[in-house]
Amino acid sequence: MAAKTFTSASAAKFIKRLENEKSRLVAIEHNNSKYVLAQGEESEPPTYDYDEIIKRVDELDEVIRHVRHALHAFNARTEIPEEGITIDEALILLAQMNGKLRRLERLRAIDSKKRITSGYYGNKGLIEYEYANFDVKKALVDYEALYRRIADLQLLLDLVNQTETFSVELEGWAD
Repeated sequence: MAAKTFTSASAAKFIKRLENEKSRLVAIEHNNSKYVLAQGEESEPPTYDYDEIIKRVDELDEVIRHVRHALHAFNARTEIPEEGITIDEALILLAQMNGKLRRLERLRAIDSKKRITSGYYGNKGLIEYEYANFDVKKALVDYEALYRRIADLQLLLDLVNQTETFSVELEGWAD
């Protein structure tokens, strides 16, 4: 049984390469698994080996499954030292922080006071204003702090993804 060593980044690239090969084989299968001849016409069918394509796609799926599983396990147990959380937790945290960043993006764009031009209050011709119900400057400060926090965590995550390794047993796999 052959073991292959990966970083998170190299595993993702390896999986992508295998997925591309699988897509290529499935396209061959789609294009060459049938053909049309007019009545009385004779022609060689396109090159297609049902057994070989099925076998190769199954092999690719098995390797992809093993590497993905190992990557998920690695992410679940490998800590980002400066943060005290696993890669898996960091990925979840980044998704949550990016959701919050989008909300803060919307809130920081609100004017603290804005004249409403769409109408008047009743028939008295009064001008209406819309007011922010929070401190807009605080939303801007919070946005900038969170933006920096996301960038810092992403850099730490990138470092771990490029340097920490794990191995996967790939029985009979020829790269």
